[in-house]
Amino acid sequence: MYKKLYTIYMTNLSNTQIQQLNNYSVFTQPSGTILFTGNNVAHALPIIKLISSAPNDPIAASFFMRRVGMFISMQFYMMTMYDEIWDGPIEALQFFGTTEYGNKTISTFAPQEFFRDVNKKRDVDVQLIWEQQCSPIIDQLRSQCSISPLTLWENVFGYLIWHYYTFFENPALEDKARNDWKLLKDPAIWKVFASKQYLHFYLKDRNPADLLNTTVRTTCCFSKDVPGLQKCGFCPQVK
Repeated sequence: MYKKLYTIYMTNLSNTQIQQLNNYSVFTQPSGTILFTGNNVAHALPIIKLISSAPNDPIAASFFMRRVGMFISMQFYMMTMYDEIWDGPIEALQFFGTTEYGNKTISTFAPQEFFRDVNKKRDVDVQLIWEQQCSPIIDQLRSQCSISPLTLWENVFGYLIWHYYTFFENPALEDKARNDWKLLKDPAIWKVFASKQYLHFYLKDRNPADLLNTTVRTTCCFSKDVPGLQKCGFCPQVK
């Protein structure tokens, strides 16, 4: 089996970039004890359930995928905004316990040395993020509990709507953002690692501006069932 060789890129992120990552609970330095890594999520569900106080495994899995979703969304944010992404081995993607707004939660530690410039062929990096970073974590969670893959994928997509809505409103970024947005949905990319085009199904050919403050989700993310959290704004369930 081909094994990817990783290079230490030593990219220096600006203070602004680091703060933007931090705003989505992605850190280049951990502020707590590392609990598990991206390649052993399958064995971490009891820890996730304990920290989140989720009443069962599927709710704990969904809770964690919302946290991973912030990392994935920031990958595409960094791609469009700065032409940079994080490209480390999945075991270098680490998770630690922390507290936000009085609630115990899990944040992401993405070592800074694995940030690099985007590939000239941007579709290669879009596929890398979906196939090698997002999909494996979803597969691991589903190996441990009964939860719809659509629920987990939708936990990632919601963050992207706001990012690309703001990009499309920015004349300096609009053209590049629309190109990246097209690649995010590219059927040729999705068919490599997924049985369905989950993002296309989620969007239903609508633009980000059409989806803000709507019940765009097909499934419930169970946020309302996690102590300290509320129903998300995209929830399809009747309020």
